[in-house]
Amino acid sequence: MDKGDDQLYPAGLRLTGRRVVVVGGGHVAQRRVPQLIAAGARVVVVSPEVTPAIEGLVGEIAWEARPFEASDLDDAWYAVAATDDPAVNDAVSAAAEQRRIFCVRSDDAALATAWTPAVGRAADLVIAVHDGGGGDPRRSAAVRDQVLDGLREGTIVATRHRDSGRRAGVTLVGGGPGNPDLISLAGRRALMEADVVVADRLAPREILGDLPSDVELIDVAKLPRGRSAQQVEINRIIVERAKAGLRVARFKGGDNFVFGRGYEEVIACRDAGIPVTVIPGLTSPVAVPAIAGIPVTHRGVAHDFTVVSGHLAPDDPGSLTDWDAVARLRGTLLLMMAVERAPDIAATLLAGGRPASTPVAVVCDGTMPGERTVLSTLGTLAEDLVAQQVRPPAIIVVGDVVAVAHPERYAEQGAEHGPGPADG
Repeated sequence: MDKGDDQLYPAGLRLTGRRVVVVGGGHVAQRRVPQLIAAGARVVVVSPEVTPAIEGLVGEIAWEARPFEASDLDDAWYAVAATDDPAVNDAVSAAAEQRRIFCVRSDDAALATAWTPAVGRAADLVIAVHDGGGGDPRRSAAVRDQVLDGLREGTIVATRHRDSGRRAGVTLVGGGPGNPDLISLAGRRALMEADVVVADRLAPREILGDLPSDVELIDVAKLPRGRSAQQVEINRIIVERAKAGLRVARFKGGDNFVFGRGYEEVIACRDAGIPVTVIPGLTSPVAVPAIAGIPVTHRGVAHDFTVVSGHLAPDDPGSLTDWDAVARLRGTLLLMMAVERAPDIAATLLAGGRPASTPVAVVCDGTMPGERTVLSTLGTLAEDLVAQQVRPPAIIVVGDVVAVAHPERYAEQGAEHGPGPADG
């Protein structure tokens, strides 16, 4: 049949527990095999040689390290001819045709009996786009991506999807360090499918403007030394709305479980018999320095990093941090919520033995349009915070990794560790 006469009949295959044979062990096969595993297929790869990635899948798949034989397709439900030898692919096609098995060909779609669509997943849907005959895969991928973007952002069938398959409960969504592009796809989808969004001040605020108009938005901002929603009230709100049969997204900045009090909300939900799930966000004390061009570890410089809350001064009776032990550490120290107490913390670290020349970077408004990095040392940090008018939120990085990233500022330390990236 001439390729132009083909009329494609789209269908979904249930491959769970069924034998699927992939002939070829190169990069095309490397792309197809994980998808087949995810579909639950019993995958058999037939090829004298395979890529290291495919070899690493042995155990999840079977590998026959030899040339293809027609009998390999006995009892198979689906076949993929993915070699760079047309003669071998012809043999696979012929054996599949004889056994009435649909066969995909990587070398010539016109000779295949099945085509692999451009596939993506969003909003509990599987999106598959065919170009009609396998001739323009880039176009298929582009259309798929546009559909996926719409689903993930809630601009396509968002209202209809939220009304179907309703399951009340609470989802804790970590929003990451602030930039809306850095929230996970799962987190964004949970927000778009929610009936109620309970949002923190530090959650990526632009995303709230993308919510469907019928979503109830509840502001539970906690302002430093200002108006603040009490945690017990937040717990009450999310439990109350979930008990009313609504899907609640608790939207927080950073990561729910890193100084985010997220587990208190988990406990409140469990005590009330409310199902709760967690979608973590990028952890700000690691992500913010990375965006600013500062590693938290570096070979030969820092083999560990420690994240500490600085909302209490070191001498505060309520502090749970062993500051003497922290001062003795040689790795990177990452301070959160520490701008106000930073002078006291610096003095404690100096008294505990950290050198006054220890490099310090204060990354303000990390990932946001107003992001800036203030470079200092432990000995001058108190003065530099005042001179540079540093205000929260900020992540404070203490350690020689700062010198690795900014050798021009810390000539002596930088010379030891080699050149680093330019100051961003």
